[in-house]
Amino acid sequence: MRALITGSGLSKSYGAKLALNNVNFEINKGAPVALVGPNGAGKTTLFSLLCGYIAPSKGSLEILGHKPGSAALFNKVSALPQDAQLDPRFNIDKQLAFYAKLQGMGAKQSQTEALRVLDLVGLKEIAKQRAGDLSHGMRKRVTIAQALIGEPQIVMLDEATAGLDPIHAREVRELVSDLSEQATFILSSHDLTELERLCSQVLHLDKGVLSEHQTKENKSDTHFYTLMLNENYQNVEQQLQSIAGISRVYISQHKEFVIEYQPTGEPLDIALLNFCHQHNWQYRQLVNGHTLENQIFKQEKL
Repeated sequence: MRALITGSGLSKSYGAKLALNNVNFEINKGAPVALVGPNGAGKTTLFSLLCGYIAPSKGSLEILGHKPGSAALFNKVSALPQDAQLDPRFNIDKQLAFYAKLQGMGAKQSQTEALRVLDLVGLKEIAKQRAGDLSHGMRKRVTIAQALIGEPQIVMLDEATAGLDPIHAREVRELVSDLSEQATFILSSHDLTELERLCSQVLHLDKGVLSEHQTKENKSDTHFYTLMLNENYQNVEQQLQSIAGISRVYISQHKEFVIEYQPTGEPLDIALLNFCHQHNWQYRQLVNGHTLENQIFKQEKL
C-alpha cells in the first residue's frame, strides 16, 4: 500500500539556520500520527511544508503522490492551526457553509455540508447559535468540524486541546479517535500523555532532526512494563526482581520504575498488581512498555 505522505532527505534552511536536517519519514493511512518536540524543534516548519506554504531547501515531499500545495490536493488535505478562530457574531452553520463555498460548493450543498460536519463532532443542535455564545470546548469542536469540510483524507491539527480543561480535552481526544476511520490525523502537541493514548506512530523532532517511536508495538525480544507509584517505598527495585520472569528493574524518574522481563506464560501485569496489593503499595498507573515520555527523553540523553 502506497504511503499517504513521504518525506525523503528533507531539509529547510532560513539563512544560516537549519530548521530541518535530512528528515525522512512515511505516514500511512490509519491511526493518528503524533508530531512532537520542544519549541524551535522544527514542527511548525514541517507543518508549513506539508501545507505547501513553503518549499524545502533540499529533498522531496509527496502527499498522495503530489507536491504539497498542488491543485490535485484541493479538498484532500486540511490543516487547523492552534489559534483558529470563529467570528463570534455569526451563526455556526453560516460560517461553516461559507467555508464550504470557498471549496467550490453551491449554496444548498454548502449548507448540507455544514450540518454534516457538525453532526460528525456531535454539535448539530447548535447550528443556529452564534460562536460567541459557545464554550471554549464547543468552539474547538466546531473548528475541527471546519477542518472536516469536503471529507479530506489527511487532517493536520496543531495543539488541538491547548487551553481546554480536562473534560473538554478528553472530548476532543475521543472525537479524533472516533473520526480516525474517515481521515488520517496528524497531531502536534506538547501533551505526551494525550498523544500516547491516541497515536501509534510518533515523529519526534529535536533541533531539526527527526526520529520515530512506536507507542503500541514492541518489535524487540525484550518486554517492558512501566509502573508508576503514588508514594516512595523502600527497596522497590530489589523486591520487584523477586517476581518470576523479571530480569531488571530501574528507576526512570521519581516514583516511576521500568520493569524488563521475559514472558513466562503467566500474565505479568496481574502478578505486578497483586504484588502491589500484597505490599500495600498504592500505584497510579501500569503501562505496557515504555511510556512515550521515557522513549523520547532516553533517546535525547544518548
